[in-house]
Amino acid sequence: MDRSLPRLYGDLAPWFHLLTAPEDYEEEAAFYLHQLQATASRPVVTVLELGSGGGNNASHLKAHATMTLVDLSPEMLALSETLNPECEHLVGDMRSIQLDRQFDAVFVHDAVSYLTTESDLAAAVETAWVHCAPGGAVLFAPDVVTETFRENVGTGGHDGVGRSVRYSERTWDPDPTDTEYVADMTYVLHTDGMPDETIEERHRLGMFPRATWLRLLSEAGFEPAEAPSEHSEVEAGATFIYLGHRPAATTT
Repeated sequence: MDRSLPRLYGDLAPWFHLLTAPEDYEEEAAFYLHQLQATASRPVVTVLELGSGGGNNASHLKAHATMTLVDLSPEMLALSETLNPECEHLVGDMRSIQLDRQFDAVFVHDAVSYLTTESDLAAAVETAWVHCAPGGAVLFAPDVVTETFRENVGTGGHDGVGRSVRYSERTWDPDPTDTEYVADMTYVLHTDGMPDETIEERHRLGMFPRATWLRLLSEAGFEPAEAPSEHSEVEAGATFIYLGHRPAATTT
Protein backbone atom coordinates (compact mmCIF):
# COMPACT_ATOMS: atom_id res chain seq x y z
CA MET A 1 0.00 0.00 0.00
CA ASP A 2 2.97 2.27 0.48
CA ARG A 3 4.02 1.62 -3.10
CA SER A 4 2.93 4.07 -5.77
CA LEU A 5 -0.67 3.61 -6.82
CA PRO A 6 -1.20 1.72 -10.08
CA ARG A 7 -1.64 3.93 -13.12
CA LEU A 8 -5.26 2.79 -13.31
CA TYR A 9 -5.91 5.03 -10.30
CA GLY A 10 -3.67 7.84 -11.50
CA ASP A 11 -3.27 9.09 -15.06
CA LEU A 12 -5.51 6.32 -16.40
CA ALA A 13 -8.39 7.10 -14.01
CA PRO A 14 -10.47 8.87 -16.72
CA TRP A 15 -10.76 5.46 -18.42
CA PHE A 16 -11.94 3.63 -15.31
CA HIS A 17 -15.69 3.70 -16.01
CA LEU A 18 -15.04 2.02 -19.36
CA LEU A 19 -13.09 -0.71 -17.60
CA THR A 20 -15.80 -1.30 -15.00
CA ALA A 21 -19.10 0.47 -15.59
CA PRO A 22 -21.24 1.95 -12.78
CA GLU A 23 -24.43 0.34 -14.09
CA ASP A 24 -22.87 -3.09 -13.55
CA TYR A 25 -22.86 -2.53 -9.76
CA GLU A 26 -26.60 -2.24 -9.10
CA GLU A 27 -27.07 -5.85 -7.96
CA GLU A 28 -23.90 -5.86 -5.88
CA ALA A 29 -24.66 -2.55 -4.15
CA ALA A 30 -28.16 -3.75 -3.24
CA PHE A 31 -26.65 -6.83 -1.59
CA TYR A 32 -24.20 -4.74 0.45
CA LEU A 33 -26.93 -2.33 1.55
CA HIS A 34 -29.14 -5.20 2.70
CA GLN A 35 -26.27 -6.73 4.68
CA LEU A 36 -25.46 -3.43 6.39
CA GLN A 37 -29.08 -2.80 7.27
CA ALA A 38 -29.48 -6.33 8.63
CA THR A 39 -26.30 -6.05 10.72
CA ALA A 40 -26.87 -2.59 12.21
CA SER A 41 -29.15 -2.06 15.18
CA ARG A 42 -29.81 1.53 14.13
CA PRO A 43 -31.17 2.96 10.87
CA VAL A 44 -28.48 3.20 8.19
CA VAL A 45 -28.85 6.84 7.17
CA THR A 46 -25.18 7.86 6.82
CA VAL A 47 -22.47 5.70 5.23
CA LEU A 48 -18.72 6.23 5.08
CA GLU A 49 -17.12 4.43 2.15
CA LEU A 50 -13.38 3.90 2.48
CA GLY A 51 -11.56 3.28 -0.81
CA SER A 52 -14.54 4.48 -2.82
CA GLY A 53 -12.66 4.61 -6.13
CA GLY A 54 -14.68 5.80 -9.09
CA GLY A 55 -17.90 5.83 -7.07
CA ASN A 56 -19.57 2.88 -8.77
CA ASN A 57 -21.16 1.44 -5.63
CA ALA A 58 -21.97 4.90 -4.30
CA SER A 59 -23.91 5.71 -7.46
CA HIS A 60 -26.50 3.17 -6.26
CA LEU A 61 -26.14 3.46 -2.48
CA LYS A 62 -26.66 7.24 -2.46
CA ALA A 63 -30.38 6.76 -3.13
CA HIS A 64 -30.68 5.12 0.28
CA ALA A 65 -28.12 6.92 2.47
CA THR A 66 -26.00 10.05 2.67
CA MET A 67 -22.59 8.98 1.40
CA THR A 68 -19.15 10.28 2.40
CA LEU A 69 -16.52 8.94 0.02
CA VAL A 70 -12.83 8.59 0.90
CA ASP A 71 -10.08 7.46 -1.45
CA LEU A 72 -6.31 7.67 -1.64
CA SER A 73 -6.43 8.80 -5.29
CA PRO A 74 -7.45 12.39 -6.10
CA GLU A 75 -7.90 11.33 -9.72
CA MET A 76 -10.41 8.66 -8.80
CA LEU A 77 -12.30 11.05 -6.55
CA ALA A 78 -12.47 13.55 -9.39
CA LEU A 79 -13.99 10.84 -11.58
CA SER A 80 -16.47 9.91 -8.84
CA GLU A 81 -17.51 13.54 -8.50
CA THR A 82 -18.69 13.50 -12.13
CA LEU A 83 -20.96 10.57 -11.22
CA ASN A 84 -21.87 11.50 -7.64
CA PRO A 85 -21.74 15.31 -7.35
CA GLU A 86 -24.09 15.27 -4.35
CA CYS A 87 -21.70 13.14 -2.26
CA GLU A 88 -18.90 14.41 -0.04
CA HIS A 89 -15.48 13.42 -1.41
CA LEU A 90 -12.31 13.38 0.72
CA VAL A 91 -8.74 12.33 -0.03
CA GLY A 92 -7.52 9.94 2.64
CA ASP A 93 -5.94 6.61 3.53
CA MET A 94 -8.27 3.94 4.94
CA ARG A 95 -5.55 2.97 7.42
CA SER A 96 -5.25 6.36 9.05
CA ILE A 97 -7.91 8.93 8.13
CA GLN A 98 -9.59 10.65 11.10
CA LEU A 99 -12.80 12.55 10.37
CA ASP A 100 -13.80 13.23 14.00
CA ARG A 101 -17.35 12.02 13.34
CA GLN A 102 -19.21 8.75 13.20
CA PHE A 103 -21.52 7.11 10.69
CA ASP A 104 -24.32 4.57 10.84
CA ALA A 105 -22.27 2.28 8.60
CA VAL A 106 -18.76 1.98 7.18
CA PHE A 107 -18.35 0.22 3.84
CA VAL A 108 -15.09 -0.97 2.29
CA HIS A 109 -15.32 -2.61 -1.12
CA ASP A 110 -12.49 -4.28 -3.04
CA ALA A 111 -10.02 -1.45 -2.39
CA VAL A 112 -9.28 -3.33 0.82
CA SER A 113 -7.54 -5.91 -1.37
CA TYR A 114 -4.64 -3.49 -1.79
CA LEU A 115 -3.73 -4.04 1.87
CA THR A 116 -1.10 -6.75 1.75
CA THR A 117 -0.06 -7.10 5.41
CA GLU A 118 -2.06 -8.01 8.49
CA SER A 119 -0.92 -4.82 10.23
CA ASP A 120 -2.33 -2.70 7.40
CA LEU A 121 -5.58 -4.64 7.46
CA ALA A 122 -5.83 -4.21 11.23
CA ALA A 123 -5.32 -0.46 10.80
CA ALA A 124 -8.20 -0.29 8.29
CA VAL A 125 -10.45 -2.24 10.67
CA GLU A 126 -9.53 0.21 13.44
CA THR A 127 -10.40 3.13 11.15
CA ALA A 128 -13.79 1.53 10.56
CA TRP A 129 -14.28 1.09 14.33
CA VAL A 130 -13.45 4.72 15.09
CA HIS A 131 -15.92 5.98 12.49
CA CYS A 132 -18.74 3.52 13.23
CA ALA A 133 -21.41 4.82 15.60
CA PRO A 134 -22.62 2.56 18.43
CA GLY A 135 -25.23 0.23 17.00
CA GLY A 136 -23.76 0.70 13.54
CA ALA A 137 -22.29 -1.81 11.11
CA VAL A 138 -19.20 -2.25 8.98
CA LEU A 139 -18.78 -4.33 5.84
CA PHE A 140 -15.56 -5.38 4.11
CA ALA A 141 -15.69 -7.02 0.68
CA PRO A 142 -12.26 -8.45 -0.21
CA ASP A 143 -11.83 -9.95 -3.65
CA VAL A 144 -10.50 -13.23 -2.28
CA VAL A 145 -9.68 -15.14 0.89
CA THR A 146 -6.81 -17.59 1.24
CA GLU A 147 -8.99 -20.70 1.45
CA THR A 148 -10.81 -20.14 -1.85
CA PHE A 149 -8.15 -18.38 -3.95
CA ARG A 150 -7.74 -19.79 -7.42
CA GLU A 151 -5.61 -18.56 -10.28
CA ASN A 152 -7.80 -17.03 -12.94
CA VAL A 153 -7.78 -15.32 -16.33
CA GLY A 154 -10.49 -12.84 -17.29
CA THR A 155 -11.37 -10.24 -19.90
CA GLY A 156 -13.75 -7.32 -20.14
CA GLY A 157 -14.26 -3.69 -21.06
CA HIS A 158 -16.86 -1.27 -22.36
CA ASP A 159 -17.52 1.12 -25.25
CA GLY A 160 -17.98 4.84 -24.70
CA VAL A 161 -18.49 7.83 -26.93
CA GLY A 162 -15.54 7.91 -29.29
CA ARG A 163 -13.43 5.58 -27.20
CA SER A 164 -13.39 2.13 -25.61
CA VAL A 165 -11.39 -0.10 -23.29
CA ARG A 166 -10.66 -3.80 -23.47
CA TYR A 167 -8.62 -5.55 -20.81
CA SER A 168 -7.26 -8.93 -19.85
CA GLU A 169 -6.33 -9.96 -16.33
CA ARG A 170 -4.35 -12.84 -14.90
CA THR A 171 -4.50 -13.34 -11.14
CA TRP A 172 -1.94 -15.72 -9.64
CA ASP A 173 0.08 -16.33 -6.49
CA PRO A 174 3.87 -16.32 -6.95
CA ASP A 175 4.51 -17.16 -3.27
CA PRO A 176 1.88 -19.18 -1.40
CA THR A 177 3.74 -18.60 1.89
CA ASP A 178 2.95 -14.88 2.09
CA THR A 179 -0.24 -12.80 2.16
CA GLU A 180 0.08 -11.39 -1.37
CA TYR A 181 -1.03 -12.35 -4.83
CA VAL A 182 -0.77 -10.41 -8.08
CA ALA A 183 -3.05 -9.36 -10.88
CA ASP A 184 -1.26 -8.77 -14.17
CA MET A 185 -3.38 -6.41 -16.25
CA THR A 186 -3.26 -5.48 -19.91
CA TYR A 187 -5.38 -2.54 -21.06
CA VAL A 188 -6.08 -1.69 -24.70
CA LEU A 189 -7.26 1.92 -24.92
CA HIS A 190 -9.01 2.94 -28.13
CA THR A 191 -9.78 6.51 -29.19
CA ASP A 192 -11.46 7.08 -32.55
CA GLY A 193 -8.96 8.29 -35.14
CA MET A 194 -5.95 7.38 -33.01
CA PRO A 195 -3.74 4.29 -32.78
CA ASP A 196 -4.69 1.96 -29.95
CA GLU A 197 -2.53 2.15 -26.84
CA THR A 198 -1.63 -1.01 -24.93
CA ILE A 199 -0.55 -0.72 -21.30
CA GLU A 200 0.57 -3.47 -18.95
CA GLU A 201 0.84 -3.17 -15.18
CA ARG A 202 0.96 -5.38 -12.11
CA HIS A 203 -1.33 -4.93 -9.11
CA ARG A 204 -0.02 -6.37 -5.84
CA LEU A 205 -2.94 -7.48 -3.67
CA GLY A 206 -3.53 -9.03 -0.29
CA MET A 207 -5.37 -12.15 0.76
CA PHE A 208 -5.95 -13.40 4.28
CA PRO A 209 -7.51 -16.47 5.91
CA ARG A 210 -11.14 -16.25 6.89
CA ALA A 211 -10.21 -16.62 10.55
CA THR A 212 -7.93 -13.57 10.32
CA TRP A 213 -10.79 -11.38 9.15
CA LEU A 214 -13.04 -12.49 11.99
CA ARG A 215 -10.27 -12.16 14.58
CA LEU A 216 -9.31 -8.63 13.55
CA LEU A 217 -12.92 -7.48 13.64
CA SER A 218 -13.34 -9.01 17.09
CA GLU A 219 -10.09 -7.50 18.39
CA ALA A 220 -11.25 -4.06 17.28
CA GLY A 221 -14.44 -4.47 19.34
CA PHE A 222 -16.95 -5.56 16.71
CA GLU A 223 -19.29 -8.51 16.88
CA PRO A 224 -17.98 -10.19 13.71
CA ALA A 225 -19.77 -12.24 11.07
CA GLU A 226 -19.00 -13.77 7.71
CA ALA A 227 -21.36 -14.21 4.78
CA PRO A 228 -20.89 -15.58 1.26
CA SER A 229 -21.00 -12.98 -1.47
CA GLU A 230 -24.21 -13.18 -3.45
CA HIS A 231 -23.94 -12.04 -7.04
CA SER A 232 -25.14 -13.57 -10.28
CA GLU A 233 -21.62 -13.37 -11.75
CA VAL A 234 -19.86 -14.93 -8.74
CA GLU A 235 -19.67 -18.65 -8.08
CA ALA A 236 -21.46 -19.60 -4.85
CA GLY A 237 -19.00 -19.88 -1.97
CA ALA A 238 -16.12 -18.40 -3.95
CA THR A 239 -15.89 -15.12 -2.03
CA PHE A 240 -17.00 -13.80 1.34
CA ILE A 241 -17.86 -10.50 2.97
CA TYR A 242 -16.98 -9.61 6.55
CA LEU A 243 -19.42 -7.78 8.77
CA GLY A 244 -19.08 -6.17 12.14
CA HIS A 245 -21.70 -4.79 14.52
CA ARG A 246 -20.54 -2.18 17.00
CA PRO A 247 -22.46 -2.86 20.23
CA ALA A 248 -24.80 -0.02 21.11
CA ALA A 249 -23.44 0.15 24.67
CA THR A 250 -19.87 0.82 23.50
CA THR A 251 -18.54 4.29 24.24
CA THR A 252 -16.18 6.12 21.92
